[in-house]
Amino acid sequence: MRLSMDMFLFLVSIVGTSNAFTSSPSTSCIRARTSLNAEVEGEMSQSLPFVPRPKHLDGSLAGDVGFDPFGFGSKDEATLLYMREAEIKHSRLAMLAAVGWPLAELFDKKIANFLDLPVALTKSGASPSLLNGGLDKIEPEYWVVVASIAGLAELSSQEAQEEKGKDYTPGDCNFDPLGLFPEDKAGQLAMQTKEIKHGRVAMMAILGFVVQEALYRTPVTAETPFFFNPIWN
Repeated sequence: MRLSMDMFLFLVSIVGTSNAFTSSPSTSCIRARTSLNAEVEGEMSQSLPFVPRPKHLDGSLAGDVGFDPFGFGSKDEATLLYMREAEIKHSRLAMLAAVGWPLAELFDKKIANFLDLPVALTKSGASPSLLNGGLDKIEPEYWVVVASIAGLAELSSQEAQEEKGKDYTPGDCNFDPLGLFPEDKAGQLAMQTKEIKHGRVAMMAILGFVVQEALYRTPVTAETPFFFNPIWN
């Protein structure tokens, strides 16, 4: 049973790593909500087919499957957009963390020894975290860099909001250096849906990493070595 749970956690972490910096649907999609409410009336939720679909989730947002059992985004349109903005940002961080967490456990010690630096992992070889401990090993300069990058991202997002006004897309920070975001509407919606779905899986994966290591006191890479060791070993 434990092995099955470990395998599940790592499978979802692998899935949740792509499309990390595309944006979500613009507010122009949200404006269609009023006209769609009549159609949503009486429709059942796709995610919870035994309950009615929330009226504020009319399908205009990418990845919308009618899931908001606690009504967090039901107050008004501004609240819904704020929630989507927060979801996108957390999703992107989770996708990066789902990759960075196991990579740190695999390579931090090797790189630190090669460069004659202190190892940042815990005694068990797990990534530092609030529950694992070890955050005191992280240099202050690292947190300064992280805070600076986060601040720049927030400033870019704020500038985009001021520049685009009502046409602003939640999560849009004008970041697409490789030009991967499609030009056509259908392609954009598909890309946005992939991003939000991968982000949701990644958030669950990171939660799994944290809980698993807190309970077993073993790195996730050691719990499921078949995902990280060459098959010929």
